[in-house]
Amino acid sequence: MKSPIFAALVLSASLAVTTSAQVKSVAAANKQPDYNPATTSQSPANASRVRVVGQDPKALTASGNASATATLQAHTKTDFNNHPEASRFRLANPSSSTASEKVASKAAPDSSKIGHTGLKPAGFTNATTASSNSVASTTTSPVAAVSSEIYRVGVRDVLDIQLSDNPGQDSTLFTVLQGGVLEYPLAGNPIVVAGLTTPEIAALLRQRIKIFDNPAVVVNVRDYASHTLTISGFVAAPGTKILRREAMPLYTMLAEALILPEAARATITRQGRAPIVVELKDANPSATLVVPGDVIKVSGMPPAPTEFFFVGGEISSPGQKPYHAGLTLTQAILASGGTSASAGSKVRVSRQGADGRLLTEEYNLWKIQDGKLPDPVLQKGDRIEVTNSN
Repeated sequence: MKSPIFAALVLSASLAVTTSAQVKSVAAANKQPDYNPATTSQSPANASRVRVVGQDPKALTASGNASATATLQAHTKTDFNNHPEASRFRLANPSSSTASEKVASKAAPDSSKIGHTGLKPAGFTNATTASSNSVASTTTSPVAAVSSEIYRVGVRDVLDIQLSDNPGQDSTLFTVLQGGVLEYPLAGNPIVVAGLTTPEIAALLRQRIKIFDNPAVVVNVRDYASHTLTISGFVAAPGTKILRREAMPLYTMLAEALILPEAARATITRQGRAPIVVELKDANPSATLVVPGDVIKVSGMPPAPTEFFFVGGEISSPGQKPYHAGLTLTQAILASGGTSASAGSKVRVSRQGADGRLLTEEYNLWKIQDGKLPDPVLQKGDRIEVTNSN
């Protein structure tokens, strides 16, 4: 028979062992695994998550530590956006990007395509004949002042392409072929250059040349051939002339055609527009610009009239005056400077008859001017006399 004291000691030892096992079990459940590079994924996302978070919220939730979980989540939200690894985590996990980042990424243009598409000539179908781009066809629209400062390359133009990174002995001259294309060996496939300026062509070649990093390309026009117009008439050197800009002053082209001294006016015929007549005696003929496709005809002074009428009496400018068909009495008086202050209302018109005798008819000028009588039509050789009011 065991004593009560021995039984109490056995019970106490059993309780102590049970309690110790429970404590170890709880500690083991709450203990977090150490970070082991050998067993943990090495992706930047996982590494960032381990470094930033440091603990697993799910483990705390499983252990029933709700308050610790809430604290940890708040800490994670605060530190994640400011942590130096946050950007690396977002790059490794595109799904974590915010909606604004996604919208921004869609709105941003593809930088690899900006230069190429920006240099594509607009309206290439008309670039060869009118050298127009998106800017406009110079043959059918008003000529802008800036057109005289630029030149857009066209078919048959010869380009001088200098590449400082490759100063070889090969020719640097290349002709723009039919279709407006340029075959430049270092650029790969032929490229369309019609309608582009030389700086735009140089920028396009810099993109296409791959054997050099950022090659230094300089493009100039060696021979102009695509922009032409025609001049005829009172010039010593008529024919086709070449423009070196999208538009040039008229006097420049006339000087190249060697205009003759008796030239008086130039008529410019342009497709889609009414003829433009320019008096060459104008003080500022350079204000008129010509464009490719224009046809210019230079003419002299109009021939002297061979038919006249004669006016006298109370008139401001009496004498012999040129006559034209359809000339009326009041027109003839106005062409002679009008009547003088002492003129009356009576006007005599004398005309030579078939027998050589003068036939005179009298008109009331004031009634004609008031519309009460018709304005008579004169004939060549008529004599007009404006009577005095007395």
